[in-house]
Amino acid sequence: MEASGFWDNKDKANAIMREKAALERSLKDWNSLSTRFHDLEAMAELAAEEGGEAMRADLELELAAIRKDIAATEIKALLSGEQDATNAIVSIHPGAGGTEAQDWAEMLMRMYLRWAEAQGYRTELLDYQNGEEAGVKSVTFTVSGDYAYGKMKAEAGVHRLVRISPFDANKRRHTSFASVYVYPEVEDDIDLEIDEKELRIDTYRASSAGGQHVNKTDSAVRITHLPTNIVVQCQNERSQLKNKNVAMKVLRSRLYELRKKEHDEKLGKLVSEKKDIAWGSQIRSYVFQPYQLVKDHRTGAETGNVNAVMDGDLNQFIDAYLVAGSGAATE
Repeated sequence: MEASGFWDNKDKANAIMREKAALERSLKDWNSLSTRFHDLEAMAELAAEEGGEAMRADLELELAAIRKDIAATEIKALLSGEQDATNAIVSIHPGAGGTEAQDWAEMLMRMYLRWAEAQGYRTELLDYQNGEEAGVKSVTFTVSGDYAYGKMKAEAGVHRLVRISPFDANKRRHTSFASVYVYPEVEDDIDLEIDEKELRIDTYRASSAGGQHVNKTDSAVRITHLPTNIVVQCQNERSQLKNKNVAMKVLRSRLYELRKKEHDEKLGKLVSEKKDIAWGSQIRSYVFQPYQLVKDHRTGAETGNVNAVMDGDLNQFIDAYLVAGSGAATE
């Protein structure tokens, strides 16, 4: 970092600084656990000598706390992918079913925003397309913070909802689907060239979530990458130029992820994963009626506390996915 020219490439320097900070946090966690473990040993010896009930109770509490922190540290150790430490870009799209599916997509958005808030992550809404009667037609947002992508990638795939529809006057049970796409937010120093001739750039008038504050100029930007037919759009910023820059960042992330998947497929590493993210092959089901259950079909993790999950209690599913992916768990 003190080398001459280190800061000449600001993006690359910042990436190195983030990697350094992540390594320092890992070392700090390890040293803290080591110190607490030695203190626990001393406490156990003292408790054995004096035999006080109060000391034994304190010992059990500290032991439980250390076990919890060790489990959290083990999960962090599983986040070793090339882009795991980066920010995440999340897009949610409803499946067939009109208002039902659009409402479900918005429920998922709220769930992820609540989860991100609980983790101390920052979120920014990039694009929000209102549903016809309720919910959203599509929404894209960023989740920024340490290992945001490494954790959020567990959510990529199709999510299935079963409930009594609030939009059905006959109170019948409906099944809705929504797809969640998660991409790492890649830096500009990533070796990925985009030919401007392969882009179609459209501008349109933007509105914020809920249809308020309609812009009087065509500041929103939609970019289509013609070779892949990938479409990205941004309407969060007031400036057309800023929206274009953000949309290009999203496009770079999606093209990077596409290139990576194509490479992995050639190596035969994504056969099972392709099935997981295919439309109609849901990764998780959320049942509100006739009973309450959220079950992840990849790991078998489940809970009956549907309300807690919809309020962002997702770590049990994310952790199970990471452990299963490491080979520490079997199907």
